Amino acid sequence: MAHFPRDEPAEPSAPSAPGTFGKDRQISRRQFVDGVAVTAACAALGPVERQNGADADGLRHAGAVPAQHTGPGGHPARHAALRAIRPSRARTLQGDTPDALGVPHALRDGRFWERAGTPRPTGESYDLVVVGAGISGITAAYAWAGHDPAARVLVLDNYDDVGGHARRNEFRPAGRAGPLVGHGGSRALYAPSAWSREGRELLADLGVDVRGRRPPEDFYRALGMHEGVFCDRETYPAGPADRLVVLDPAKPARRWVAELPVAERARRDLVMLFEHPPDWFPGLTDARKKEMLAGLTYAGFLREVCRVHPEAVAFCQTMPNATWAYGSDALGAVDAWAGAGPFTYPGFSGLRLDRSAPSPYNAPRVARRWAARDADVPCFPEGNQALVRMMVARMVPGFAGACSPQDITTTWFDYGTLDRPANRVRVRLSSPVVLVRNDGPPATATSATVGYYDGGRVRTVRAGAVVMACWNMVIPYLVEDLPDEQRAAMRQAVKMPLVHATAQLRRWRAFREAGVHRVRFTGAYWVTAELAPPVSAGSYRAPAHPDEPIAVHLLHTPARRGLAPGDAAVAGRRVLARTPYAAMEFGVREQLTRLLGPYGFDPARDIEGLTINRWGHGYAPEYVRPWDAFHPDGPFPAETARRRFGRIAIANSDSVPGADADAAVSAAYRAVGELRASLSESRADAGSS
Repeated sequence: MAHFPRDEPAEPSAPSAPGTFGKDRQISRRQFVDGVAVTAACAALGPVERQNGADADGLRHAGAVPAQHTGPGGHPARHAALRAIRPSRARTLQGDTPDALGVPHALRDGRFWERAGTPRPTGESYDLVVVGAGISGITAAYAWAGHDPAARVLVLDNYDDVGGHARRNEFRPAGRAGPLVGHGGSRALYAPSAWSREGRELLADLGVDVRGRRPPEDFYRALGMHEGVFCDRETYPAGPADRLVVLDPAKPARRWVAELPVAERARRDLVMLFEHPPDWFPGLTDARKKEMLAGLTYAGFLREVCRVHPEAVAFCQTMPNATWAYGSDALGAVDAWAGAGPFTYPGFSGLRLDRSAPSPYNAPRVARRWAARDADVPCFPEGNQALVRMMVARMVPGFAGACSPQDITTTWFDYGTLDRPANRVRVRLSSPVVLVRNDGPPATATSATVGYYDGGRVRTVRAGAVVMACWNMVIPYLVEDLPDEQRAAMRQAVKMPLVHATAQLRRWRAFREAGVHRVRFTGAYWVTAELAPPVSAGSYRAPAHPDEPIAVHLLHTPARRGLAPGDAAVAGRRVLARTPYAAMEFGVREQLTRLLGPYGFDPARDIEGLTINRWGHGYAPEYVRPWDAFHPDGPFPAETARRRFGRIAIANSDSVPGADADAAVSAAYRAVGELRASLSESRADAGSS
């Protein structure tokens, strides 16, 4: 059954049974009715499009109704159900669900074509077909339509919503006027002042103004709330119990370090690292010191250079997880130096390194910070899916009631309009692409064929050009005649897995009483828990009082410790695939209870809704030291992987590579530019002959 937020208040003080952390509470009538309604609507679509099911590991999920097309093989009668249920509200598990990944995994395992049958042409022809409806894919469609408003464009995607990792989570808490909205993946614009020219122009075209936005920390700081670190008793068994330590910037490090449940030597080492570390490399030049750091992980730097107590190393392990999706055992020390702050990555100040410019060894996204006037800028309550929906609203008539930044959060959406035959731009969801090929030799081909699975058979469309805006890792399974060198380069882009949980709380007074708005866990399943950024947009108002409902976001990074990032991602993804939703839900309830229970939090009463966004293929991997010896001099695998192949161009953030929205946007404009330049050359050659 789907876990929907209640419409009526919970019983005031009924605590959960011991050890259940609220999982035993009764489901409200509204939750039951909504769950039945979703199941009934999905059942009406027929068995092929079953949306409420279990994978082999017993993971239950309630699915949103996919937006199917009304062209050849389409079913117009489905649109009433499509309009009635928004994908963002109808799921407990979103993202990489069994339904979304079933076909790609069958292709990977060599099982798909055994039963798929012969592809059948639909008779449809488009100027451009885009594979992937994430930020990069929708931007590619938007850029193409901007160049040629009369062009016919088709976007295909295996998910049931637009945006890719940029997802919107929506709740309906009792007593609130309108929904409570949160993000399910892509949260903020990273350093927008340093975006590419194309990225800045896109934001300006959409009317997104990032100037003068105060960081969310300012709002919570005014309430006396800071960041915190939660030291669990499992990581520090010598400590008496779990310990929440508030990181007040007004206090010197020695004050809050004294509260940590660590060994006395570990306390002394941490105070030294934060307050008065020595020059670990005396006599070396600035450049040589940075080169030394480039050869170490941050954990290796702490162990081998600083020689601090193991519990001090453990305290720093999860510092980078939210940014990099892996811990200090994999983060390069040179990037830790660049990101050092009052409460992160201590140990570098004694080196007296020049901070006027980045090191050549820094990762590209780290180096961009030197050119930026800002850091992460949350512009929308739903995160960066707002950008995607604004673009789709401008391309697809009737999709949204409004398309401005002020209105996009609160307007209505009609997913039944996405794939109407009359549209110049069509978006076909729940339609995984299974083949892409040039029609003839790549050097001379003037068109391409794209095949997708519609739930019963493979259908094909013709395309004047194709933009691949999906993962690099999957492209070799779709474009089977790619050059071997390009295929090998694509398979080096191993994405980092992530899991986002968004819990809707009845109120956030417990956070207020604890004095924290964001907490890092030193050794638990969920590595961070933070209150939603206080972002308002148009008529949408962010929660402002501790007794109002709010969304709290938790992050799990499955990458396995002790391995290089790519290997850690693969190992972690395997474990994630076997982890049932129930276990993740229990983890949310348990951790919030251990964190906030002393301040009056009861999960049975205070958690009113939960959505988990599972991204087995999350952050695009950047080139980082010490793992990528070719960085910064090259050659770079991404340059080989993104080569145009006849009428097929490569977008996506893997092709940059970069794990932020600007990478996806700039890749889309590059791919469109390559294809349009090729078309112009072909027309010129045809004219001269």
